Formats: sequence, structure tokens, C-alpha cells
Amino acid sequence: MERVPNVTRADTVAALRNPLAFIAARWTPTPRTVQRAALCALVMSVVIVVTGGAVRLTGSGLGCPTWPKCTDDSLTATSEMGVHGAIEFGNRMLTYVLCAAVGWAIIAARSEKPYRRSLTRLGWAQFWIVMSNAVLGGIVVLVGLNPYTVAAHFVATSALIAVAAVMWQRTREGDAEPRPLVGQAVRQLVWFLVAAAVLLILVGTVVTGAGPHAGDSSEVERMPVDWETVAKLHAVLAWIVVTLTFALWFVLKAVDAPKGPLSRTRELFLILLAQGVLGYVQYFTDLPEVLVGLHMFGSAVMWIWVLRVVLSLRERPQGVADVPGQAAEATLTKA
Repeated sequence: MERVPNVTRADTVAALRNPLAFIAARWTPTPRTVQRAALCALVMSVVIVVTGGAVRLTGSGLGCPTWPKCTDDSLTATSEMGVHGAIEFGNRMLTYVLCAAVGWAIIAARSEKPYRRSLTRLGWAQFWIVMSNAVLGGIVVLVGLNPYTVAAHFVATSALIAVAAVMWQRTREGDAEPRPLVGQAVRQLVWFLVAAAVLLILVGTVVTGAGPHAGDSSEVERMPVDWETVAKLHAVLAWIVVTLTFALWFVLKAVDAPKGPLSRTRELFLILLAQGVLGYVQYFTDLPEVLVGLHMFGSAVMWIWVLRVVLSLRERPQGVADVPGQAAEATLTKA
């Protein structure tokens, strides 16, 4: 059994002054560990979407009627609050699990050798999105589930998923300048696809904000638009995204694109078809909660795959990574 090294006073001071640097100096994770940490953060960002949907669909949005405490007198849910209080408080607690996952990703990225500044920045971007979205979630409760704040809450989570997906991809490639694998016309088509997918998500939040699942059994304000009209607009946008995806796959086949972009586009097309079937079934069956929850999960997966299509259009070989102090040393050497 290895002997545990003694921790000196200097070590303690260094750990308190800069804990990330302290850990990085004593731990070097494998590339697979860094990838798993980034993937864990991405998975948790999807989980928080699903559990947030469960809060809404079970009418537990005001199970904890205030924030940051659950009630004015209790930090946690009490037995008198029943299952709704437990569901809402459980979702709040999952935010700490998400923070832990993001924290692990930050520590792993900071400790990787050689140091890659871009990965650490992506990790910290996730952290600040989580923090701001937690505050926004509190505002959602304090304003009685106002549909506009609920929509903003979901959009912020979609931004978190985007950053987490990019970080996961960056852990599996190098730091050299990206080299495009397809022509500019194809890349422009993909950005039209991204814009349509963003619009699809935004209109989806309006469908939710105007629909019957208000998030609580009490009278909750809804968006003053016709729900069925917005739902039909959402369906039209979904078909536009499907059409753009199919067109992209056809173009990639025509130009004999590499396997990566073709595979990601084909996967996205299948995800969109499954999501479309689910959307129509829930529409014609009066929005059963289980199907709506699955549709929200599918929305998160669809968004991840749209981003994977974008990221598959270029490659980044291994390059020179950032080393703390390297730039300063180079400047002194030149001087």
C-alpha cells in the first residue's frame, strides 16, 4: 500500500489560493477521462431538461412555492407538501449534480497535459450558464410560472447543451486550425439547417407556453396566442428541418463527402423522423404527459445532433496546446 504524502503548510496555502492549479500539478487525467468528464456534463444537461419537464407535466412547478428555500420556513420539501413538493425539490437538487458534473469537466480539462485553454473556457462557460439558469429558475417560481420566464429557462438550458456538446467534441480532437471537409456551399446549407433548428426550438417553447401543461394545478398565466395555430407552425418548421437535413445528406452523397458528415446527417434524419412521429401522436392524442416528456427529450437529442453535424464538417488535428506561462517565456526569450 502506497504511503500518503505529507501535506505541508505551503501545500495548503497553494490549494486555497488556486485549487485548480494545485490539482493540476498533482494529477494528469488520461484523454479518455477528460472525454468522459465532458460527456458526463453533456448527459446531465439533458437529464435536467427531462426532470424539468417532469416538474411541469406533473403540475409540480409550484411544489416549492418560493426560492431559494422550498417554503418560507423550510429549506427542503416537507411531508405536508406531498409528491409535488418532492418532485420540485428533487429537480432543484439535481442542479447540484449538474454542477458537480460540470466541475469535474473543468478540473479534468484544467489538469490535462498539455494544457488546453479552450477546453477549460468551455467548462467555465457551462458553469456560468448553470448558475445564471439556476437564478432564472428561481425567478420562474417567484413570478408564478410566468410562461415567458419558463421559455427563457428552457432556451438557457439549450445553450448549456450546445456548449457541453462542443466541449465533448473538442476533447476528441486536437488544437490545430480547423480544416473544412466540405465546400463553402455545403457549409452554408448546414447553417440554414442550424437556423431552422433554433427557430424550431423557440417556437416549441411558445407551443409549451400556450398549451395546456401550465406546470401547476392552479391558474397559471399562458401566452396569449392560439395554441393549435402555433403547434401547426411548429410542425411546418419541423418539416423544413427534415427537408434541409435530407437535402444535406443528398448533397454530401453527391460530392462524395467523408464518412463523418454523412453518418451524422443520416443519424439526425432518423432522429427527426422519430421526433416527428412522436409529435403527431401526442398532438392527436391530446398531449399525454408521457409523450410530451419524450418529445422534450427528443428535442434535446435533436439539438445535440444538429451541432454534431456542424462539428463534423471540419477536422482539427493535434496541434500545440496552451501551456500556462508559455507565451510569457517565449516573449522573454525573444527579448
